[in-house]
Amino acid sequence: MPDNLPMDFIDFPRLSGHALLSLRGVEAAAFAHAQFSSDVTALPLRHWQWSAWLSAKGRTLAVFQLLRLDEEHVLLVLADGDADAIASQLQRFVFRRKVKIEVRTDLAIAGSFTAPEAASGAAIAVEAETLELDMGSDALPRTLTIGPAPAGEAVVDPAFELAWRQSDLRYGLPRLSDDQREQWTPQQLGLDRLNGYSVKKGCYPGQEIVARTHFLGKAKRALQLLRVTDGTASGAKVEQNGAAIGTVASVAGDLALAVLPLEMAEGDLSVGGAEAHGVPLLEGLAR
Repeated sequence: MPDNLPMDFIDFPRLSGHALLSLRGVEAAAFAHAQFSSDVTALPLRHWQWSAWLSAKGRTLAVFQLLRLDEEHVLLVLADGDADAIASQLQRFVFRRKVKIEVRTDLAIAGSFTAPEAASGAAIAVEAETLELDMGSDALPRTLTIGPAPAGEAVVDPAFELAWRQSDLRYGLPRLSDDQREQWTPQQLGLDRLNGYSVKKGCYPGQEIVARTHFLGKAKRALQLLRVTDGTASGAKVEQNGAAIGTVASVAGDLALAVLPLEMAEGDLSVGGAEAHGVPLLEGLAR
């Protein structure tokens, strides 16, 4: 066990479904800036932001945290998706750029529903090889910690992982399963609430569609949080007065994020024949 691994990191429950993707090299930040939706080059060192990787048609392939650790190191925290597949797909765009893409299996990710000791907002706290990130607000404090993977079997707590996923949804952070990838624009997924895309920086995949939707005001749907029946599946239709009006994009237990019209008629909502009720989203996760 590494000597510099804090005991509280060892004790925190692991987020076993999360993965880390490292971009290293003198052109790492420039490569990330050209591929992802956020303004990477404007991000100060030892700070993080929400970002996304989009298709050429402006549909969301992945949503993640992007950490700019130093001048030559960008780290992606992927809550969903196959990190190896994403690394392989990104590799196709490297060409002659001086950047190395690597899945970091030597590091572990843990979480806690407590306020961070040193991190604040987008600022990352660094102690030896351990990183601390502020993943919440006063309304729902959370800390994400990244450090050297302890030896032996990881302690996995399914109840904690469900609670973490539900807290993501409460903040309006979409957690995309495979069937929901490449289905939604960043606007439909509410990534503007997280400052997860830029309409001012240069070209990146899908940028033209994102900018056009933003400046022409053509977004007619947005993400809303619903209380649903436990067991609801992503992709399920949301109905109102017997007509389908939207789709469930993310699910965690009895909570779901659904893409629904910005303007809706009066009437009760249902998903899968069961009543669904709107729940206010929490603020405070924008970075």
